[in-house]
Amino acid sequence: MDAAYQSKTLTEEQLRHFESEGYLIVKGSFREEELAEIDETFEQISRAVVPGYFEPELDGRADDPLKRYPRVMHPHRFNDTAKKYMLHKPVMDVLADLYGEEALAAQSMFYYKPPGSRGQALHQDNFYLQVEPGNCIAAWTAIDPADEENGGMLVVPKTSEYALVCPEEADARESFTTHYVKPPKDTKAVPAVMERGDVLFFNGNLIHGSYRNKTKDRFRRAFICHYANVSATKISGYYRPLFRADGTAVDREANTAGGPCGIEFNTAYPH
Repeated sequence: MDAAYQSKTLTEEQLRHFESEGYLIVKGSFREEELAEIDETFEQISRAVVPGYFEPELDGRADDPLKRYPRVMHPHRFNDTAKKYMLHKPVMDVLADLYGEEALAAQSMFYYKPPGSRGQALHQDNFYLQVEPGNCIAAWTAIDPADEENGGMLVVPKTSEYALVCPEEADARESFTTHYVKPPKDTKAVPAVMERGDVLFFNGNLIHGSYRNKTKDRFRRAFICHYANVSATKISGYYRPLFRADGTAVDREANTAGGPCGIEFNTAYPH
């Protein structure tokens, strides 16, 4: 963090927690009327195919709930509401405090995670975004309450300084993506229990993931965005262009490594 930067939103205690643990939950970052707009937007998106971004099986015969409700990739590229909330001012203000400088928005995603669906094996985001110098930060917004039963987020505290690791292959029975990063010795994943409208911010090296949604009747929807520090000069080409808080597109040199946050089992590389 730039020593001259003065925090505008977070307390010193919150900043220390992020620095020490690698993550921070900020309560109530979205108002109910904003969440209702997100609800309606992604309910509409869920009813149709958007080639290259959202390709569900709509015939009702899918043997895997994630085939009917796959994740939506980069909705900000085809939906104005998604772009608006990717640039949500309370989120951008927290990111500026965490970075000590302006944040640039790089990606948006929406996970429906219906009952019975697999989770995503433990991984590290900057393995995919390849932000340098600096790091990516994720802002993971709970659209539904998220807990251990419906496959809420898991974080491995204090792994934000852990080097990026070449992943092992995940268990396809429990993870819809192929990569798995084993936590270091004497660390373990802990649940990040969240209410609707809470946002979990975490460092790009932090090991995190989720387990299966074990419920029969609860979705675990989440709106997830990734950001880079404005002083970064490179990012994986998959995430270009980036956006300032006012919606202006900016570019950075393409890192040839990286790609989507986790590649799905038995699917082609997304566009």
